[in-house]
Parts: sequence; C-alpha cells; structure tokens
Amino acid sequence: MSKHPEFQSEQEHINKAHECLERSRSEVESMRDAVDGGRGGTYQSRFERDVMWDRADSRLAQMDIGDLSLVFGRIDTVDDDSEALGEEEAYYIGRVAVADENRDPVVVDWRTPMAERFYRATGVDPMGLKRRRYFSTRGPTLLGIDDEIFDGAAEELDSGQVQGQGALFAALEESRSGKLSDIVGTIQAEQDRIIRSELPGILVVQGGPGTGKTVVALHRAAYLLYAHRFPLEGQGVLVIGPNRVFLSYIEQVLPSLGEAGVRIAQLADLVPHIRALGFDDEATSRVKGDLRMIKVIRKAVADRQRPLREELRIPYGVQNLRLSVEESAEIVRQARRRFRTHNAARKFVEAELYAKLAESARNEDSAEVIKERLRRELVVREALEWMWPVLLPSELLNDFMGLPGLLRSACDRYLDRDEWRLLARTRNPEISDLIFSHNDVPLLDEALELLGPRPAHKEEDAVRTFGHIVVDEAQDLSPMQLRVLDRRSLNGSMTLVGDIAQSTSAWPHDDWDSIVEQLPRRREPRLEELTIGYRLPGPIMDLASRVLAVAAPQLDPPTSIRKVGEEPKIVAVDATYAAEQVGALAAAVVELVRSELDVVGSGNLAVAVPSSLVAVIDGALGAAGIDHGTATEQGLDRQVTVVTPSLLKGLELDSVIVVEPQRILDEQVRGPQSLYVSVTRSTKRLTIVHTGELPEILR
Repeated sequence: MSKHPEFQSEQEHINKAHECLERSRSEVESMRDAVDGGRGGTYQSRFERDVMWDRADSRLAQMDIGDLSLVFGRIDTVDDDSEALGEEEAYYIGRVAVADENRDPVVVDWRTPMAERFYRATGVDPMGLKRRRYFSTRGPTLLGIDDEIFDGAAEELDSGQVQGQGALFAALEESRSGKLSDIVGTIQAEQDRIIRSELPGILVVQGGPGTGKTVVALHRAAYLLYAHRFPLEGQGVLVIGPNRVFLSYIEQVLPSLGEAGVRIAQLADLVPHIRALGFDDEATSRVKGDLRMIKVIRKAVADRQRPLREELRIPYGVQNLRLSVEESAEIVRQARRRFRTHNAARKFVEAELYAKLAESARNEDSAEVIKERLRRELVVREALEWMWPVLLPSELLNDFMGLPGLLRSACDRYLDRDEWRLLARTRNPEISDLIFSHNDVPLLDEALELLGPRPAHKEEDAVRTFGHIVVDEAQDLSPMQLRVLDRRSLNGSMTLVGDIAQSTSAWPHDDWDSIVEQLPRRREPRLEELTIGYRLPGPIMDLASRVLAVAAPQLDPPTSIRKVGEEPKIVAVDATYAAEQVGALAAAVVELVRSELDVVGSGNLAVAVPSSLVAVIDGALGAAGIDHGTATEQGLDRQVTVVTPSLLKGLELDSVIVVEPQRILDEQVRGPQSLYVSVTRSTKRLTIVHTGELPEILR
C-alpha cells in the first residue's frame, strides 16, 4: 500500500484509540481492585462482590488484544436526509468498542449493526457509504491505507464480491504460524452474511477448501455471543472440532475477538470420566457409528439388571433372612418400570432388598435396622452388585466388550456375528487405566444417557447443554456421533460447517440432508454456500479441481480470487527396483524439505503422507538433522510437520509436500477425498512426489 495523504491523521486516531483502550483497562482494574477482597460480610454482599469481580475480569479479557490490530477500517456515511447538506460521518471499525473520556465512540465493535456496512457494501449497493477504508496495521503502527470510493461509481469498483483486496491479499500472503488467525479485518460480504445469520435453528455452511469456513464459524460464535449476550452467556456456546491438532490450531481466534467464554472441545471432551486416544479401523468405525448400537447399548445395560440366580440366605442372630429368586426378579421388574435411568434406581433396589429381608425376619426388626446391621456384609454387597450395580459408562463398555458372554448377549439380536466380534476388546481390571478409541465416544455417551448420574455424583456426571453449538468438519460425523451433539443442544440452535467433498471418515455423507436428519429440527434448516476461495492460488486450485471431479463430481470448485501463483511441482522418484523405492522416496523428501524451507523462510511446511509412511519419513527427516514434528505428537508447533491426510483437514500452510498420492488413494478411507484434502492445504506452494506412475486423477 502506498503512502496516503491522510496517513498521519489516521495514525493519530489509531494512537488515540489505543490510549483510550488502555485508559478503559485501567478504570476497570481500579473498579475491580476497589471491591473488598476479604471473606467477611453477608452472603448477599459476598455474592455481589463475586459478580463484580467476574464482570470485571470478563471485560478485561475482552480488552486484552495483545499485539493484534485494534482498528482495521473506517466507513464514511451520508444519510439520505443530510446528503444535500454534505454532512458526512466517519466510523472506525475495530476489534472491540472503545470510547473516549466523554463516552463518545472512538472505535465501533465489528459485530454491531453499524459495522455491518463495512463488510456488506458493494458498488451496486453501497448501503449509504461514500467510502470504505481498510487499514493495515501491526499493533498500533499503521502500515498502509486502502480506499474504496462508492459515490455511485459502481462501474469503477470490482464485481462487489471481494472488498478491500489490498488488505485481503496482504493478509493472505503473510507466513503461517501454525495457529489460525482471525479475519475480522477482511471479512467478505458472503462471509459476513453467514456470520450474522439469525440464531435459531440449524445453519449449514458448505464451503470448499480455502473459502474461510472455519474462521467464519468462529467469527459467528463471537458475533452470536455479542448480539445475543442474553441468553447465550448463561446457556453457553460450544465449538466442536475434529481432533486435538485442529483445536490447538484454532484456539487463539475467539480470545483475539474478545470472547474467552466459548468452550472449544472435541466430542471426547463432552463425556465425563473417560480417556480417548486413536481411531479404529474403517470396519470397526462403521459398526460403532451405526444407529443399531443404540439397541446394543440398551441391551448391555439391561443385562446388568438381573434377578438372583439362587435364593439369598443371610445368617441373622439365630435365624436366616431370605430373598427368593422370584422376589429379586420382581424388584428388578419394578425398578425398570419406575426409573428412566439405571443408576437412579439403585437406592430403590437396595430399599426393596432390605424390605424383603425384613419381611422374612421373625423378630420384627425394621428394614432400616437390618440395613444398618447387614450393609457391610460381603454377601449383601455381592447380591446388590449382581442385581443392580452402579455403573460408569466406561465400566459398562469395559465389561460388555471385554466379556464374551455379555458381548454376545448384547449384540446377537442386532448385529451380524462378524460385526459384533469387531467390538471385542481385552477387559481391563483397573478402571483408572481404561483408554478407549474416539469411535467409542458416542457409545460411552449413549451409555451415560441410559445409566444417568451416579447417586452421589450427580453434578460431575451431568450432561451440560448449550444455547448454540458450532461444529466444524461436520461432514465426517457418524449417526451415533451426531446423537452426542443432539443431547448437548438446548434448543436446536447449531451451525454446521464442512465440505462434502472432504468427507473422509468411515461414515461419509454425500449430502447434508443425511446429517441434518439426525439432529433436532425445530425449524427448517438453512443452507449457505461459500463460493469464493481465498487460500489457494489459481494453479493449485486448477489441479485440485481435477481431484474434485472424482472425489465429489456433484460439487463445483470454489472460484479462486488468486489467479496467479506458483505452479504445483510434480517430482518423480527414479527407483528401478521396488526394494529401492522407499529409501529413494525418503531421500527425495528430505531434499525437497530443505529446498522448500529456503523458499518459505519463516513459513510453515507440511509433509502429507499416507499412514504407512509416517514412520519412514519421520525417521528420514530426523536422520538428516531437520527439526520437525509429527502432528500427533507436536501438532503444528514445529515449522516442519509430518501429517496424515485425516489430520490435515481444516489447516492451512505455506507449503505442502504430498508424498505418494497413489498410496493415499489406496490406503486412506475415501482415497480421492483424502487426496483432495492433501492438495488443498497450501497457500503458496504445492509439491507432489511419487514413485511409479503418477495417478491418473492428477494427470
């Protein structure tokens, strides 16, 4: 951006904005510190003190923007009534609202209705604007200014699809850091329309690679919390990502937008008292994601509600107390009929057991007296644990998947033998050591729904619901995983974001209808599509389009605004014999990584490999002394990362080296879709290295 005649005056306004923000921070800190921090006072005064502290801390968190840009734009408006008089008003658009000492606005929050025109105005529909100005800043330092003049000159502007191209392209050309950046200063019109869409119901956002769907989803979460502070602040907003690498990648965005109260999680984080690592193979994942598992889990719970196998006899003084098999069966029947959840019925079963024992006593001791005398007896505890044990979901799955008899009983009526055998696992006698796969999570959640909280742990076992749920990569969720989201939705308000063409899970979806039908539908779902690609240079998008034609022929590729860029590089590794191919391939990858690092400077680089080559490429880079990490161990914290296509989804990098595309096609679940993910991650450079012939899909 060239020097602007108003550069100095705009720098002064930005300086003033930062000074006002700092003064506001100091005022809030003073107010917080003025609140008595002691433990004394009435309950009411302590409660009010805690509320003031919480509000002050929340406000301070919103104003803590670090080195991020506070002010990124300005709009000059002319109202219809004042246009004849030439009266113009200027509003500076920024990350958070800032006022001066007279409470006059210095910066308008980007989420306000006033700021909407900054993102939506076009030459065809200027929305009352005379000018839109973009600032390029680094902290409080103004680097450049980019103006768009409306004044009815629609033909002098672009098509109206992309605003502020100078600022946008500058942001796109910045090197990636391994963390997703917000786009609050360069939001485009079609993105803004989605961000500000109404709260109720399900909003589906279909977007190809590089269209900004992830950042749109996160900005929507921040906008909804601002626009619907009540009730969402109390109800909560949940953002669901596909894996831990992705969550680490996006974790900075919402705090940078002034919203630190949003919960960011993967599905496994929503089920208490479990640990989940890794994923099952495709066949097992298919079974665990099938809705037939609802009946399997229900039967597994019912199998733990059992009458005694023989009469219970307990010495009690000079007599024996008795509970017959028939009486125990009646207790079980009554408990099933009266209680919705398993654990809630335990106290009833206990009370009925002691009541029946009291009926058999000849000395007329009450059930309470008998309970007090016998509750520690091993034979009584064993009887209760047999009839109606208190269970955690992890205990239920550990038992029924780990004991052949229970597994067969739960599955026989609902799954084929080959299917239910895929569920078998070694039973672990130590509950604290249990580790499940991520595909087990919806089964554990189904069990939690049926078991309910343990009687003495209702708060820690409770399922929390949210006023709005944002789901990224929603196209990969199985029907059972979608049930987990359904339970967490307080009122059916959700934003689902994804790309059908990148559906690579064991439960692929060819359209959004099969996803939405599994979720609460209190009103008709809305479908929005992001059509403009910002990340991929034109040449990379052209290659990706050839893959898309196979991966999802029903979809059109996004229109890339970056028409020029580096051509993808295809590198063939010459190895005469099969035994030489892996070694030659690894050596070629090492040299390519070195050369790419020379080009991208401080930018980041991903080596996308099929699962079977992770160890080989990781070892080769380590032996060559190249500092790097693997996505499963270090996320994107290193400049060079070895990563499989399943973990690449949603990420963007400066350079990507795709290794052995034919193996990706052959080995990965949904091979064409996995390859499409791999070739659409780079913002600058793409290299494909292969042995043998190049796959036809790339020719």
